[in-house]
Amino acid sequence: MAETIFSKIIRGELPCHKVYEGDLVLAFLDIHPIAPGHTLVIPKEPAATLDELSEASAAALGKVLPKLCRAVKQATGIEAYNILQNNGSAAHQAVFHVHFHIIPKPDSDRGLGVGWPSAPLAAQDADRWRQAIISAIA
Repeated sequence: MAETIFSKIIRGELPCHKVYEGDLVLAFLDIHPIAPGHTLVIPKEPAATLDELSEASAAALGKVLPKLCRAVKQATGIEAYNILQNNGSAAHQAVFHVHFHIIPKPDSDRGLGVGWPSAPLAAQDADRWRQAIISAIA
């Protein structure tokens, strides 16, 4: 995996506004926040995308994310929030180290804006995709 700003933060070579650290996970404030309290949660394991992450690191992230969401809600007083996680440049990933954003949504002008260009799922496509995904789970 390529060297990233997160690698340097994990090694202590760059400072961060740390809010949580465990054996496998680190969380800190985003230095370019979308909203007050915008927090990044990263595994210490080097992996560019979520599918490359070990089960142990994924489980550690899954365990701590709810706790950090509750803390961000309590600290900011904002009830609504988004969890954002991008994989690959086409999906708008800018830092190629797995990371989750906890982004408070204080009002319609602040926080994450999301467009959702959905379309109905055709029955023939549903069965084809369902079978393909089931077959890929191993």
